[in-house]
Amino acid sequence: MTETILIVDDEEGIRSSLAGILEDEGYRTVCAADGQEALALCGRELPSLVLLDIWMPKMDGIETLKKLREQHPSLNVIMMSGHGTIETAVKSTKLGAYDFIEKPLSLEKVVVTIENALAMTRLKEENASLRGMVTQNQEMIGASAAMVRLREQIRMVAPSNASVLITGENGTGKELVARAVHFHSQRKDKPFIEINCAAIPEELIESELFGHERGAFTGAVAQKKGKFDLADGGTLFLDEIGDMSLKTQAKVLRILQEKKFERVGGTRTMEVDVRIVAATNKLLEEEIKQGSFREDLYYRLNVVPFKVPPLRERRDDIPLLTTYFLEAFCRREGRELKRLVPEAMAAMQRYDWPGNVRELKNIVERLVIMTPGGTITVNHLPDYFGAEARANEPGSGKLDSVLELSSLREAREEFEREFIIQKLEENDWNVSRTAEAIELERSNLHRKIKSYGIDIKK
Repeated sequence: MTETILIVDDEEGIRSSLAGILEDEGYRTVCAADGQEALALCGRELPSLVLLDIWMPKMDGIETLKKLREQHPSLNVIMMSGHGTIETAVKSTKLGAYDFIEKPLSLEKVVVTIENALAMTRLKEENASLRGMVTQNQEMIGASAAMVRLREQIRMVAPSNASVLITGENGTGKELVARAVHFHSQRKDKPFIEINCAAIPEELIESELFGHERGAFTGAVAQKKGKFDLADGGTLFLDEIGDMSLKTQAKVLRILQEKKFERVGGTRTMEVDVRIVAATNKLLEEEIKQGSFREDLYYRLNVVPFKVPPLRERRDDIPLLTTYFLEAFCRREGRELKRLVPEAMAAMQRYDWPGNVRELKNIVERLVIMTPGGTITVNHLPDYFGAEARANEPGSGKLDSVLELSSLREAREEFEREFIIQKLEENDWNVSRTAEAIELERSNLHRKIKSYGIDIKK
């Protein structure tokens, strides 16, 4: 799309010469002889940029600039003047002008300044678009009582500067909660910086958090800002904080208390204003008892606790989440919208989702890619979904075999054995995880596995 430039100058010769040069550069131009005409043209043409002379009859450039900024705040304006002073240039900049060019005009400088201004406009538009996409992609989906309550808590806490500790299983969406806290806070226009404390080697975590000076260690060839530096004025999200070493915990505690730190290898004390939001899938109270997490840091972080419920505790949200991901992935892949038949959706709701929302998202993406038609049935689901769905249908093999047993006790034992095997398969034959999923003591599950002669696969 050809970009339009509005040239505003009371000298016809300047208007025509600028228009000719800029059209040769591939731009479309419109011209105005004074400020009033310029304002009227802006309302009709919506130019990409304005070249505005200062000294004009009827309405001078400064007054025109004020009105342009009121009516079109995102429009870049370059001021021009043959009688310019430093004071005039400063005043124009304070009023929102992108740049100030003195006459007689250097045509090369005019073209370069215009290119830079338009690049800045495109960057702002792209940034706004990306922000909108990020906000949409980070939406917390769910109408269950647990999710409604969580969203209400976020909106209550977000405007404050209190530290937040988010707990929950892997894949439940703890990062989404952290981003929601930032988005609804007074810091939303400042940076949201995240760091996964479990993904960074111990010897590098301090450098990542606090930055380092040149020569602080082998490979530190230049000064580097840390996450606390980058998050100044905004929010720092410390994911998997339960995996942070005690040494680093002590330094984080100091920042929370004093709002100060030093870069690795440095002596200058830096002051920052950062809100901390932390998350973990561990029980920090247990980690404190074991001596692997500082109790004083825990109480500093746990000012406001949020617990994100696992997906199995909000099964009513599964249809909403499934539909949301189906639409998103079909749109991304350029495919016609697919739908799940009721039996398939029912099977999805019966499943316990050990991987939570992350697992659901991955499975829906797989279904969009691998299902040839527009309808997803039970047969398209992974085997463990289909087996569970078919087990509840009349005439299914497992149900028939149970009905053939002579006593209720035998039927109950056969059903329990099949149930335990299925749950072990779903949890990769991990006994501890299976016991937690079916809400049974680990020792009791071991005893049942032994009594039923179930062979644990390694």
